[in-house]
Amino acid sequence: MTLAGLEVIVIGGGIAGLAAAARLRQCGAQVLLLEQAGGFREVGAGLQISPNGARVLGALGLDGALAQAGMRARAVVLRAGASGQQVMRLDLPPGGAGFHLVHRADLIALLESALDGVETRFVAQVAQVTPDGPRPSVTLQGGARLRADLVLGADGLHSVLRPALHDGAPESPFFTGQVAWRALIPATDHAPPEAQVFMGPGCHLVSYPLRGGRLRNIVAVQERREWVSEGWNHPDTPENLRAAFAGFGGPVPDWLAQVQQVFLWGLFRHPVARHWHKGHAAILGDAAHPTLPFMAQGANMALEDAWQLAQCLQQAPIDRALAQYQTARRARVAKVIAAANRNARNYHLRPPLAPVAHAGLRLMSRLRPDAALRQFSWIYDFDVTRP
Repeated sequence: MTLAGLEVIVIGGGIAGLAAAARLRQCGAQVLLLEQAGGFREVGAGLQISPNGARVLGALGLDGALAQAGMRARAVVLRAGASGQQVMRLDLPPGGAGFHLVHRADLIALLESALDGVETRFVAQVAQVTPDGPRPSVTLQGGARLRADLVLGADGLHSVLRPALHDGAPESPFFTGQVAWRALIPATDHAPPEAQVFMGPGCHLVSYPLRGGRLRNIVAVQERREWVSEGWNHPDTPENLRAAFAGFGGPVPDWLAQVQQVFLWGLFRHPVARHWHKGHAAILGDAAHPTLPFMAQGANMALEDAWQLAQCLQQAPIDRALAQYQTARRARVAKVIAAANRNARNYHLRPPLAPVAHAGLRLMSRLRPDAALRQFSWIYDFDVTRP
């Protein structure tokens, strides 16, 4: 059914917020998007959009734009960190929705292009959300208050809305004992569109090309005891990154020698929210279920959330629709997050386990080359857009 006449406020102009705003507007809702950044910022670097996320972009009418903005990935290659030698190659299927390597800023721009009819307002800060009642309110810094039939919090890790759904009860994330660096370097090697994962004891490095091969994205993860603040924008020195991965071989030393700017962030594990909705308010994306980056599913889960939420709102009154949305999404995202947590352990094996595990992967690669990818078919084959 149409959502004509439904007034919606979406807090947050990231992937979840933009996708939700675009889809709800397509369904007829009147949407106000609040973004606190003073503009849609170029935050982060590379993203991997897998078929489950690409199907949502296609259903939004953005499949052609995705093909223009990203590179279709051909393979994921697992390598031994010290030597750079191939351990396993996972060839990705050439047909269907596909796997895509996209700069986050390009994905944001792509989603922004779908906001036809959405009112966007850049605000200093959202101070408070009151979810109760049929017309929940959003209070801005300075005291201005906005009301709508539905308020959605797509405002990430430090969501203003999420605590209001839990009556302000604190939910403490814990440090995983891992930190990650991210960097972009120019690429002149015309590398194929493949994601390469270099595995080492207590650390790993992921790299793939972006923007037609003109850039190379690097994410490097290391286990450590020190507590590092969350967030994407903690500058670090390239020397620290190079020192952490000094034992890696293959192309890694040359890549790291080119790094001029690098950011460091601590990886924290947050619980999946107990309550995703209250009254006429709900959360989605990282506000509901932050995930570690080891399955490359954060953006894809956000896209799925946005479509599922709009679909539920088309099928039932708001109260029932929000309950159906949580029921439809919570178990799936929890399973995806658990898979990401396992991947972190698998990438960081130490001797004597690492050589044995790598030998097993090489054997599997020869005997059943598609088996490793098939074990995640429940993620990639999922189509939230199917009625």
